[in-house]
Amino acid sequence: MASGFFAILDDIAFLMDDVALATKVATQKTAGILGDDLAVNAEKATGFLSERELPVLWAITKGSLVNKLIIVPIALVLNAFLPAAINYVLIMGGLYLAYEGVEKIIEYFFHHPKEEHSVIQENGELNEDNEKIKVKSAITTDFILSIEIVIIALGSVVDENLTTQILTVSTVALLATVGVYGIVALIVRMDDAGRKLIQKSNDKGIFSKLGHLLVKALPVLIKILGAVGTVALLLVSGGIFIHNIEYIHHIFPNLPSIIKELGLGLVAGLIVFLIVTGGKKLLSLAKS
Repeated sequence: MASGFFAILDDIAFLMDDVALATKVATQKTAGILGDDLAVNAEKATGFLSERELPVLWAITKGSLVNKLIIVPIALVLNAFLPAAINYVLIMGGLYLAYEGVEKIIEYFFHHPKEEHSVIQENGELNEDNEKIKVKSAITTDFILSIEIVIIALGSVVDENLTTQILTVSTVALLATVGVYGIVALIVRMDDAGRKLIQKSNDKGIFSKLGHLLVKALPVLIKILGAVGTVALLLVSGGIFIHNIEYIHHIFPNLPSIIKELGLGLVAGLIVFLIVTGGKKLLSLAKS
């Protein structure tokens, strides 16, 4: 009986070794999308009053965990019984990301500054409707990016047994949420950490200088992350189209991949934006 117990422990140890190795490989393959996820969500988690930043981020994090709980089992079931459907899901997600990226660009050039930012920054009052809208948008974007992360992770262990697939994909999904939103939390609290350093150092010495640097760096970092996040949306969407649509995969073979992905993201996003905008105008005309 003891030998049977130790045999079970050996099997578990071997399984954990397989999962650890598979998780490492899957994490490396999803590193790019995780970087894009970080840039996008850092931009979406900002623009709130200081005391609302962490509650809002926690709401987005919980939404992200729920997303993973929905996506992981569905991805595993589809991979087992209807693998072709995964490509269509990815393409639909890519269209949404492209649309959101183009919408941000159009808003920046034609509707700048944003109304929701002016409400928070000029009046100093929390607008609950704007907060809910932004949280919902962040969770929706996280859902699409999570699909990409889970599918890539699943693709890296597609030849493994079902147990290894489940444990590996679940681990990558959890690490993605904890890692991304943990870093986002550090970013959005940079200015508060800087102010505390200034206060504790009585605004003197190296710690005071570091505090001032953190306070001044946050708005610049947020602007950079906003721009990077928008580009990331277009790159991720373009990458989805290239890797999941055979015809697109083979066009412009000599074009650098980053230019190709960005261009495809822009074109697809603009098409979807025009369709959505036209649809909204038709609905408004029909109602009037």
